[in-house]
Amino acid sequence: MDRSTSSHLPRPSWRHALTRLSLPLALRIALRDFRGGLRGFGIFLACIALGVAAIVGVSSLSSTLKDGLARQGRTILGGDVTFNLFSRTLEPAEKDFLEGQGRLATVALMRAMARSEAGEAALVELKAVNGTYPLAGEVRLDPTMALADALAERDGVYGLVADAGLFERLNLKTGARVMIGAAHFELRATLIDEPDRLASGIGFGPRVFITQEALRATSLLQPGAIVRWANRVALKGEPASDEEVAAFVDKAKTRFPEAGWEIRTRENISPLFSRNLERFTEFLTLIGLTSLIVGGVGVANAVTGFVERKRPTIAILKSLGASGPRVFGLMLTQTLLVASAGIVAGALIGSALPFLITASFGGLFPFPLAPGLYPVAIAKGVLYGYLIALAFSAGPLGRVHDMPVQALFRGAIESSTRSVRPRYRILTFAATVCILASVLGFAKDPMLALIYMAATVAAYFLLRAAAFLIVLGARKAPHAKNVALRLAIGNIHRPGALTPSVVLSLGLGLALLVALTLIEANIRAELDPVTTHAIPSFFFVDVQNADAERFASFLKRRAPDADIELVPMLRGRIVRLNDQPVEAVHAKPNAAWVLEGDRGITFSDFVPQGSEVTSGDWWPKDYQGPPLVSIDGEIADGLGLSIGDTVTVNVLGRELTAKLANRRKLNWGRLGINFVLVFSPNSLAGAPYTNLATLSTEGGLNPAREAALVRETAREFPAVSIIRVKEALDAASALAGQLALAVRGAASVAILAAI
Repeated sequence: MDRSTSSHLPRPSWRHALTRLSLPLALRIALRDFRGGLRGFGIFLACIALGVAAIVGVSSLSSTLKDGLARQGRTILGGDVTFNLFSRTLEPAEKDFLEGQGRLATVALMRAMARSEAGEAALVELKAVNGTYPLAGEVRLDPTMALADALAERDGVYGLVADAGLFERLNLKTGARVMIGAAHFELRATLIDEPDRLASGIGFGPRVFITQEALRATSLLQPGAIVRWANRVALKGEPASDEEVAAFVDKAKTRFPEAGWEIRTRENISPLFSRNLERFTEFLTLIGLTSLIVGGVGVANAVTGFVERKRPTIAILKSLGASGPRVFGLMLTQTLLVASAGIVAGALIGSALPFLITASFGGLFPFPLAPGLYPVAIAKGVLYGYLIALAFSAGPLGRVHDMPVQALFRGAIESSTRSVRPRYRILTFAATVCILASVLGFAKDPMLALIYMAATVAAYFLLRAAAFLIVLGARKAPHAKNVALRLAIGNIHRPGALTPSVVLSLGLGLALLVALTLIEANIRAELDPVTTHAIPSFFFVDVQNADAERFASFLKRRAPDADIELVPMLRGRIVRLNDQPVEAVHAKPNAAWVLEGDRGITFSDFVPQGSEVTSGDWWPKDYQGPPLVSIDGEIADGLGLSIGDTVTVNVLGRELTAKLANRRKLNWGRLGINFVLVFSPNSLAGAPYTNLATLSTEGGLNPAREAALVRETAREFPAVSIIRVKEALDAASALAGQLALAVRGAASVAILAAI
């Protein structure tokens, strides 16, 4: 060929040349094959996208909550650091030290009864503040006014602002008068928002703001009264760095090693909330993973159909000399490309979820949200998506390796029953192992992850066995006379039938839904006063020791058919176990809560009601030896305690070390008075305390008697706080319902994938 002829030949474009140089052969063929569209991959894409969206969305929403708390931590906490004390105020040296580090605001938190002039009474969550509150953020009132003006004393009457719930419960309006303890108050505004609501805790009644001078006027601050003093510090040189905050905390611990205060920083506002958020996030993530696994069956079906549709293409490739591994590689490349499209779609949907929730429901959350893009959450969803796609497609794709060209051309009348080669089984197994390893690696609670994986594997084999029995039963069934019925039964057991896939996918999805429904039903049953048995109708808190006998007699006269239990109560915080600080103790998840903050403690000569000694011996009556303590057996196991070990508790700023004498089994289901720690009476001799009382009747009190008892008790004993168990259970049930709604939403993704 001469130069003139060659000059007229078409020359390959630079893009074509670059493509040939940069893309592998399998990828080039796969991309060309997709020019005909993605017919048959709709289910594949939907299953992968749904599962990935669920995982990315849940993880991103959790990170949104955590970031919101972190960014607004100073405002939510009410300062840089909070030093919580129970039943005592700061010593002069402690106060001078904190004021020397920055601005100090002290907040007193306790429960009390508010009484209207008409005699109605309602439990409220008192929040007594000083003049420097709030150190961060702003309290919003309706009508708009300064908090100090709203709470100021006028003509001998203190001001009060409260949640709208108090106005509704007592049928009051702005300007009305109420009594709390021995003091009179005027309702001057409705509380719209408080910046540190989350740090103040979730209460049983409406929030009420008063001044600390007004709190002292109520006469509620009796010895042993249950009141939390939150001492909040905003460090000098605002905003203080994290290093400065940590140095300040270390300095406070060194300066006052036995202060017994519970320290919270702006990065550690509520360990219990953070831990529960992590658990709930992990739970929802496992549900999302279940939807991916259920969708994996759809992936396998789609890949099987893909192989069937591509028989002519595979035949051509093999007739041209393509090897089995080369054909498998081509098909796997196409499958992963489709999976990539589903994964990208799912990641986009999941990443957008926090923004959508914030825009639509952000105002309903009691804490700030900070939506954003979270690479770790996206990476987790992408990883799970590819592993599921590989695990469920390797087997069906592996069958093309040994398909002869003749069988491929006769595909319409001949189906291959060859088993998959070991290499492809190993690939499937490796992908499955990677899934299990990823679940364990991402899990905050390895035991929960192990239980989930064991349950999933067990469900898989049980459903496969059920599918086998269904196919066997259809094969053995007598021939029906009806043609349609006979064909339907035949299609159940014919070669290549989708019976195992249908049973597996729908079975897993329905099993998940039934399990979650049963869990929710059991939780609601435990919280339903109608179905629970032998639970108290009321809890009475802060019964002064001097009034204990008179109070018990009062209740017996008002409810002669009731059982009344009266138990001494103090507040204490565990600071050491066997001379090891609690910060160094690695407690199990079921026991970690005992080490977080102050707990109710008591003392007794006898084994408390609802308890049973399981090991060790109870101390004799009038015991006068070294301090002894009894502890719940499950908590002891979680803390690694045995008989003879020591527990040190800080009570009212004093440390008490007691030897573990016995372990008990507590009946938490009775919802009565239960204490994790019970001391020998001599251990707490001389310590001021109040009493906790319960009133229980067979079948409970009717609403009219309950209302009358609340009014009369509040009038006769204004310092006693009354908690109606039904209201507390209703609040817990409402919270459980909100969580169940989120769980059902995640579970619906699995059901949708199954369908």
